[in-house]
Amino acid sequence: MLDPAGAVAVVTGGASGIGRALAARLIAEGARGVVVADLDGAGAARVADELGAAARGVACDAARQDDVAAALALAEEAFGPVDLFCANAGVAVGTDEQDDDAVWDLALDVNVRAHVLAARLLVPGWLARGRGCFLATASAAGLLTQVGSAPYAVSKHAAVAFAEWLAVTYGDRGIQVACLCPMGVDTPLLSGGFADGGSVAADAVRTSGAVLTPDAVARVALDGLRAGRFLLLPHPEVATFERHRTADRDRWLAGMRRLQRGLRTDG
Repeated sequence: MLDPAGAVAVVTGGASGIGRALAARLIAEGARGVVVADLDGAGAARVADELGAAARGVACDAARQDDVAAALALAEEAFGPVDLFCANAGVAVGTDEQDDDAVWDLALDVNVRAHVLAARLLVPGWLARGRGCFLATASAAGLLTQVGSAPYAVSKHAAVAFAEWLAVTYGDRGIQVACLCPMGVDTPLLSGGFADGGSVAADAVRTSGAVLTPDAVARVALDGLRAGRFLLLPHPEVATFERHRTADRDRWLAGMRRLQRGLRTDG
């Protein structure tokens, strides 16, 4: 199981929110080096400067294979082979099936395909070394759904499915896989990322449980990696919600419709 002490990590979406907290927590727990990768290159550089000599910042579009390859190369040149990849970059866009293709493509590219292309680059080397760790930041929406945003719900379900597939396929060959599925976290994604869906999507998250700090989520993530758990739930009640969903899906769907009715403002 991954020990953050001495590990080399790359964290996408690392300039803010959960990604920034993961990078900081890794450094605090003795990581040899962390590359903070973010579309906001200046923000990534600022975070790396705050974290000190064991961190580097790089501009990186997580949905572009060349950018991810460059981040991995930076990590290896500065610190050594990558032990942990945190596929953390994410977007919260769109409302429903009427969203145009550009919205759906953005959600799928960042929330799912970015994980695929990172694994494509990392898995061969990890198999050769006999070890490696892939942490996918998905969402409770990937286990349940997201009221008010179809692209987010669908893409996060796909992120969970891909992480499960990686775990099944490579778990006996030295590759550890974990999937982080929080509900509300106090990040820019929650405060502004659901703007396309008005207040419905964000309100659904805020009213479903406590809004945690990014650091609290990062602590749960690293504790789960050390323990070898696949599903990492900063909000433990998500496990209960998922059991209700699978035990009686019709009843669960009816409950979600009630939640939606209570949040809608358009009648």
